[in-house]
Amino acid sequence: MFKMKGVVPPMITPFDASGDVDAEALRTLVRYLRDRVDGLFITGSYGGGALMSEEERRLVAETTIHEAGGKIPVIVHVGTADSLSAARLADHAVRAGAAAVSAVGPFYYKHAADGIRAFYDAIVKACRGRLPVYVYNNPQFQGYPMELGTIRALKESVGVLGLKDATFDIIQHANYMRALKDENFDVALGTEAMWLSACALGCDAYIPGLGNAFPEICGEMYRQGAAGDFAACRETQFKVNVMREIMYVARSTQLAIYAMLEIRGIVACYPRSPFIPASGEEKAIIRRRLDELGVL
Repeated sequence: MFKMKGVVPPMITPFDASGDVDAEALRTLVRYLRDRVDGLFITGSYGGGALMSEEERRLVAETTIHEAGGKIPVIVHVGTADSLSAARLADHAVRAGAAAVSAVGPFYYKHAADGIRAFYDAIVKACRGRLPVYVYNNPQFQGYPMELGTIRALKESVGVLGLKDATFDIIQHANYMRALKDENFDVALGTEAMWLSACALGCDAYIPGLGNAFPEICGEMYRQGAAGDFAACRETQFKVNVMREIMYVARSTQLAIYAMLEIRGIVACYPRSPFIPASGEEKAIIRRRLDELGVL
């Protein structure tokens, strides 16, 4: 069974100045990342999945999988507010060649455990055992916490085979590792902010937004932790967390990645409205602070 391993960035989706998906910029970004990371997690929070139509999400999935060319696995986020749309996107991801699908809990409305179960059951049935389904537990974006017992029921009764943990709670992550992770169920960390701690708990993969623009430092931190060199990993973790602080100059970590990709000369593109790109002044501050940190 497929399991995530290593550095798997939640790839942004490039848009053009008119707000359309910029397919050429998307191809450029995938070609840049495919030789530098261990997988791609697409159309999620960084990827603007909730801002796109189903047709656009299918386009991003097909383009990314094609450009990845089998060099790295692509995990497609298929989360929506309703079960039918999520199931359609999951079926498409399977047919497009994804390695796995993932879905944040159904958002906008607050759902009880039985509704959450129905949502993931629809996705698992759409995949028909062809690839694993990951719960993407992001309380901030789905709008409610997902209890450990609910996730355990999704594992044992629905057939979900993994979890992307975006709670930013290391105690919660430790509970997931203890109670859920086994040879048949994967647990990946949904941030770069706590890799050192998660690695010590036995985590094998993390999903760093920063990995879009700085895959090299994310890879270094992964390898240090995986090798058990926690002293070196701690120093890199501290530097990464300073970089995360710099990201908030752009008012959000997602907006910062668009700015950082431009600053590094990797790709110039836009977020989708209503997100407002970082200003020239904000980009100058980000550039200066990254330069002072010695990562440019």
